[in-house]
Amino acid sequence: MLGLSVFVIACLLMLVTLLAKTPLHDWWVRACEFPRLQIAVLAFLTAILSLWAEPPWQLPTLLLSIAVVVAQGVQILPWTRLWPVQVKRAKAGHDELCVTVMVANVLTPNRNAEGLMRQIRQRQPDLILTLESDGWWQQQLDHALAQDWPHSVKVPLDNLYGMHLYSRLKLEEVEVKWLIQDDIPSIHAWLRLPSGDRVRLHAMHPRPPAPNESEESLWRDAELLLVGKQIHQDNQPTLVAGDLNDVAWSRTTRMFCRVSGMLDPRRGRGLFSTFHANYPLLRWPLDHIFVSEHFTLKRMRRLQRFGSDHFPIIATLCYQPTRASEQEPPSANRDEWQAASDTIKEAKSRDPVI
Repeated sequence: MLGLSVFVIACLLMLVTLLAKTPLHDWWVRACEFPRLQIAVLAFLTAILSLWAEPPWQLPTLLLSIAVVVAQGVQILPWTRLWPVQVKRAKAGHDELCVTVMVANVLTPNRNAEGLMRQIRQRQPDLILTLESDGWWQQQLDHALAQDWPHSVKVPLDNLYGMHLYSRLKLEEVEVKWLIQDDIPSIHAWLRLPSGDRVRLHAMHPRPPAPNESEESLWRDAELLLVGKQIHQDNQPTLVAGDLNDVAWSRTTRMFCRVSGMLDPRRGRGLFSTFHANYPLLRWPLDHIFVSEHFTLKRMRRLQRFGSDHFPIIATLCYQPTRASEQEPPSANRDEWQAASDTIKEAKSRDPVI
């Protein structure tokens, strides 16, 4: 009986692994991309249990389990310390070329603003991006940040997609755009570094594929890919920050990086999982900071929980264009460019099913 039960579990793990590879936009298919680490651990356990399984279940269970561990491990290995870093480590000095970015999904009904402000005062980021921030959160943020972070962009919303940007550094040519859906904003601006150099900033929070949000990932995918194509076209020093409602290793996020040429500071350094703050066994990297090849990384870390279902994440990035040749930005092939264009076109032609 043990053998049959473990075999069935191994089959289910393989089914989920295969579903994650399909190009469908359905939320339940795309959700299979999230728990790769958890699936790999479960498959490892079924491989061990198979050693006590009775024939004829022992060998097929072992082979299935090993196949799942390998398939999932290949996907998540680049986000471990076993992989070479994608964004090079910054050299000491040249602080005028560096910017510290903090991303915090506050969770709209969460009212522990002081828990977040305490970490902001401690870390002193140059740029603070909050997500899910409504009018109440705007009042708290203004009171705590307006003096030392005088440059701001405020989009308070009650639909879980409000966003606020506070900066010590000057923001120029600021635009709030509604790229794919008319209730999902994004912020786009130029950031003036202390050195006088300008870098492009895109702040995003697309709608996730989930039963209570959207039945498909199409609109999330399209928003990411639309910004990715714009980044490629502009070919400027660029930062992308936000809660992308997608894991770092997903099909869409990897395509976004190839289309845009953006680099992931997590690669070669760790998962830095930011969601879900309340469930240690169910955590994924959903909040991201991507950079163009013009940047190196001084430090990156996940911060403490403060009542939200997300942990804040913070990174210090240094604009060092002379080291761009040391980086290897990803690039999309012709099929991927076509797939990106088709996704954007389809999303713009359809109304979301929620």
